[in-house]
Amino acid sequence: MEHVLVAPDKFKGSLTAAEVASRVSAGLGVATVELPVADGGDGTVDAAVACGFERVPLTVTGPTGEPVQAAYAWKAPVAVVEMAEASGLRRLPGAPDALGATSYGTGELIADAVKRGATRIVLGIGGSASTDGGAGMARALGARFLDEAGVELPEGGAALRDLAKIDMSAFIDLSGVEVVVASDVDNPLLGPHGAAAVYGPQKGASPADVQVLEAGLARLAARAAATHGLVGAVEHDGKPRPMGVAGAPGAGAAGGVGFAALAFLKADIQPGIEYLLDLLGFGEQVRGARLVVTGEGSLDEQSLRGKAPVGVARAAARAGVPVVAVCGRRTLTDEQLHAAGIRAAYALSDIEPDLDRCMAEAGPLLERLAARIAADWR
Repeated sequence: MEHVLVAPDKFKGSLTAAEVASRVSAGLGVATVELPVADGGDGTVDAAVACGFERVPLTVTGPTGEPVQAAYAWKAPVAVVEMAEASGLRRLPGAPDALGATSYGTGELIADAVKRGATRIVLGIGGSASTDGGAGMARALGARFLDEAGVELPEGGAALRDLAKIDMSAFIDLSGVEVVVASDVDNPLLGPHGAAAVYGPQKGASPADVQVLEAGLARLAARAAATHGLVGAVEHDGKPRPMGVAGAPGAGAAGGVGFAALAFLKADIQPGIEYLLDLLGFGEQVRGARLVVTGEGSLDEQSLRGKAPVGVARAAARAGVPVVAVCGRRTLTDEQLHAAGIRAAYALSDIEPDLDRCMAEAGPLLERLAARIAADWR
């Protein structure tokens, strides 16, 4: 075997993408190039840093208002901002706060990147804790969300039911800044497939809470369309849609942060893994490779919906390089894997049936799996 490109995502709860890549490389025992990847969710900043970006630490507002230590990745003039770093479920100090959680900290990361001189901001929006329609993010960038009396609303999606006006007069100057949202979620903002109905329960929302959040998001969409200065933003790309930006694919991503990015930041939504592979230089690194090893903690039905291993397999196929995957466990059949462009999958559970040990000893087990790959793909 010659050059092998090792391009895995994280094993959630066990190893970062960089740690997975390191363990696989050690087990292969051949010349490798390590390229940890991510699809816009947890670990996106880590993957960017592993590929040469600088980590910029910052204290920001967490999803329930408490300060948290977060970071974004920087390689001038590009900033990679990961919503989960500031406003993710992993930043909750305790139980989820479905009605009051905010995306404010994500806006603080964006503001700092703009101040640093970013001309392109890549916003990964997986793993969010909030359903506030991105109002918190926009507020951190200078927007004001006011009730009928002109009083600023509290944070969170529930408060948006009382929204009367959006004041953009102090909004940050984003002229000359391209914002790209890296997301594979195609949900609209509202309705049975929207942010509240689909993702609210995952963030602790009861059926009654979902109704409250839906009403708040609907109010936000209506006020954004009617408020002076935002009418043009509703369909800034010139494409007519039901509900304007609220009906756009991806507007419901991350509790509606997709909507705010489209409406307030004039963002474009791109397939997460495809955009990030390009940003991280996958095309250059795969040239001359004999094999690509990708993977994630669980290869399952979700993997087929644009997650990192399938994205890597598609990109490798364009270069004519075969792909195998490593994982903690897999529920996909060989036929499903082959249809996704993955020749074979090697699971920790194949050599260690005890799932607790798979989690605790993922590193050494990965090295053993990688040795199998080396033997099978000589």
